[in-house]
Amino acid sequence: MKTSILRVIPSSLPPLDPNFKPAVLGNRAFLKAVDASGKSEELLIGLSRNDGAFSVHRTRIFSKDSPQFGENFPFVERILKTLLWQKGGYRICVSGPVEIADFLKGVCSPSGARAFDIGMMSRIYEQPFCVEHVDAAAFPAENEKSHPKGGHLNGCRIGFDAGGSDRKVAAIVDGKAVYSEEVMWNPKGEKDPEYHYRGITDALKAAASRMPRVDAIGVSAAGVYINNRVMVASLFRGVPPDLFERRVKNMFLDIQKEWNNVPIQVCNDGDVTALAGSMTLKTGSVLGIAMGTSEAAGYVTKDGFLTEWLNELAFVPIDYNPSGPVDEWSGDAGVGSQYFCQTGAIRLAAAAGVDLGTDKTPAEKLKTIQGLLEKGDRRVPDIFESLGCYLGYAIAGYADLYDIRHILLLGRVTSGEGGNIMTTRARKILDEEFPSISRNISLHLPEEESERRVGQAIAAASLPEIR
Repeated sequence: MKTSILRVIPSSLPPLDPNFKPAVLGNRAFLKAVDASGKSEELLIGLSRNDGAFSVHRTRIFSKDSPQFGENFPFVERILKTLLWQKGGYRICVSGPVEIADFLKGVCSPSGARAFDIGMMSRIYEQPFCVEHVDAAAFPAENEKSHPKGGHLNGCRIGFDAGGSDRKVAAIVDGKAVYSEEVMWNPKGEKDPEYHYRGITDALKAAASRMPRVDAIGVSAAGVYINNRVMVASLFRGVPPDLFERRVKNMFLDIQKEWNNVPIQVCNDGDVTALAGSMTLKTGSVLGIAMGTSEAAGYVTKDGFLTEWLNELAFVPIDYNPSGPVDEWSGDAGVGSQYFCQTGAIRLAAAAGVDLGTDKTPAEKLKTIQGLLEKGDRRVPDIFESLGCYLGYAIAGYADLYDIRHILLLGRVTSGEGGNIMTTRARKILDEEFPSISRNISLHLPEEESERRVGQAIAAASLPEIR
């Protein structure tokens, strides 16, 4: 990132990360500079997805005759990165200076900075990725799609939540949980998909044994799922590509056949988080954020519908510090996966001088951090204060992307007093620095620990409709 416009020092610095440069402040500083220059023009970025869906993002940049024209490039790269993972797309239309489109073509090439992202988009949509320059007059019209999903609790249902460090399952009979369990596992590094298959089926069998029958199965899992097929999922990162195609992509369809073809619905865990919030609050405009092995997010519209967007905020930039932590999967710095999850807590623990050793899993390390907080270790509150700073600025940025009235926070990182410290700090930042946003958004933490950790499985159970 070559420009300094995007690197803004926040008023509220994370105690353990003094180099944090919130993306929301960088974006606003850029647009302010564009407007002050008197030399600006509109830039349209469109993203095509399957079934004719098309999203349009409008922004402003320095015009071609501005001496600051070169400042546009880092900005539009970060904006496109954000849009790719918020909404998704395989064909990118750019209306504006042709130099911007050409720059994005280079960035979004197999040898460009966004090679990982475009590879994932091609894999998700099973289409070649491209960037095209389109005249404003010929720019396609926006065509967003959403659909009702979830909220069904009749009958005997199984809800399964496949987390990166634990799996949770619940048996639901006519809307009431009659059984739930949580089992530690470590699927991300496993090369043999049989490990994943056995873990899933063992959980389903455990829940089924507590009910007279199984009418439907709902699954919440990190990743992208289209028509119950696994397109991209961190749970299966260790599986070689050939085995992924043969054994993983249709795994849930195969499981459905083994369970007498009962209705099954597989959904991104972030969307299930948002759905859980919408069901509890009985309203829409809900952004759900699950902070566990990584950051999972989902969104329910004001009408109570789920969108066809990816909502993979784990890959969306929230920090413009060029030396920020790098996501091991995408190779990009400053994205949500390094902040709103146990990885972020563990990184901050090291900065706080907390030695977690090398013989524990990430989930065990997070438990250690939370245990030290309960015991009154004075080093630990700064970990959650820092996470709260990240969260406050990130929410302000998310509010530029979504119509949000409620945010539901779930996941291991939000458990216990640490979750309360984090949300209090986030709310303070919103109140003081983004009052117009703060007035319209409520933050919610489920009151009971069991709700925070097993709520995903219960909401997942509501996904399929029994016909």
